[in-house]
Amino acid sequence: MTLRTDHLEADVLRTADGSTLQVRAADAARLAPFEGEIRPDGDGHLLSGPLSPANAAALREAFAVLRPRPIGDTRTSVGTGDRLGLATAGQARAFRDQGAGLAPVLAQQSIREMDRLGRDALSVIDEATFGCLEEGWDGGFGADCDHIKTTEGIDRGLAAGFVTFTLDPGDHVVDVTGGITEQQLEQVPWEALGDDLESLRARYIGTVLDLGTQRLEITREAIDTAAVKYGAAVAEAARLFRHLTGSARHEVEAEIAVDETAWLTTFVEHHYMAAELDRLGVEWFSFAPRYVDGFEKGVEFIGDEDELRENLTAHHAISRLHGGYKISLHSGSDKFSIYPLAVAATDGHVHLKTSGTSYLCALEVIARHDPELLAQIWDISRAAYARSRASYQVSAHEDRTPETLEGVDTAALIAASDSRQILHVGYGVSLVASDAQGVVLGERLRRVLEAHHAEYSEVLAAHIGRHLAPFAAAAGETQERTDAVGVA
Repeated sequence: MTLRTDHLEADVLRTADGSTLQVRAADAARLAPFEGEIRPDGDGHLLSGPLSPANAAALREAFAVLRPRPIGDTRTSVGTGDRLGLATAGQARAFRDQGAGLAPVLAQQSIREMDRLGRDALSVIDEATFGCLEEGWDGGFGADCDHIKTTEGIDRGLAAGFVTFTLDPGDHVVDVTGGITEQQLEQVPWEALGDDLESLRARYIGTVLDLGTQRLEITREAIDTAAVKYGAAVAEAARLFRHLTGSARHEVEAEIAVDETAWLTTFVEHHYMAAELDRLGVEWFSFAPRYVDGFEKGVEFIGDEDELRENLTAHHAISRLHGGYKISLHSGSDKFSIYPLAVAATDGHVHLKTSGTSYLCALEVIARHDPELLAQIWDISRAAYARSRASYQVSAHEDRTPETLEGVDTAALIAASDSRQILHVGYGVSLVASDAQGVVLGERLRRVLEAHHAEYSEVLAAHIGRHLAPFAAAAGETQERTDAVGVA
């Protein structure tokens, strides 16, 4: 497909020999910002060039729709991570086909994933740029530098042009499952918080939280526990936010995430974090607490749906007490059974994040066209699972999966929960490993996907579309209500 301005038209061609950018212009001078070979083309000129950083930058300069933009706190939104840099076209097609009204985040990757795969932040933006062009996507998109834990990570994201930064102070969350001590209360970073214990208690004790289906009074024990558990995390999030806003030279937005911890976020603790972050001048469009159990990587929700409904409803009610930011669902891939529930519990004021599911779609294509490569990825992923699982919420067991893929139905393997999780979390080891000829498996995988890129895009559009449809329905209902109020 093609994007056009008054002076240019551009598209991306995918072939087994690689990918090429093509830009056409009547005036050859219009092609000067691009690198490549220029030749006459009818009444104008055609440039054929590489999918390079210079050409990605030139495209973003020429086409406003290819520049990442903040997604804000009003529209229902979905982030679709891409570990390989080849998924954007299919993901964008899913938004076109089944994601009407949603705000898409098509460039989304954590610093952790970038480092594991040897990717730099700019390449994530560039590959999303080319993917949008390939699909002719003109609906705009966000770019999320996900799970940032350091100011260095923020700087890398800013330099590349990311606009959304998911600030993750989870390493500073304290285990309070055994109760708290007076010493722990003293160790809360009161100075960094501009606070003291007496003032904290005076602000919170006796406050009643209206959670819609219940009312919850804050006790001394609950607020003391919240301060011990999340006080340092609040201070760290505020520090990261100040660095972000003080360093940015373009418009940015922040999400706060404490979901990648072992301990659930209570409703009082969510309220405490939101109130304290607000007091410290932090602004955010989305918040990811640690929900009830059941959010594992790459598989259906395996927890109690009634408990989740109550949990999300209360977290949404707390967000409304603090201005109405979105509730963010991380590890949201393939949780099809609970999407309608999540939409209803949050009134559609929700941000869904997916990532590894697009990689698993890639493995479906590899299984059909290079089963030997899939077998190597399986061997490495399975052997490394005990180490790889440490970073994720997963419960797969290697002993419930085949040691080799000889005679195995690979489509069924990729769909089965245990093997799906092993492949899901094994990407960081398998994609940087080399085969017997010294070829990096990630490069082999990219070549197969480029040779069959139309098929990969079709698989993605269908699979990601299943994620989007329930949220798009909510977005449409919200817009209908808004229009009705406007008419009235």
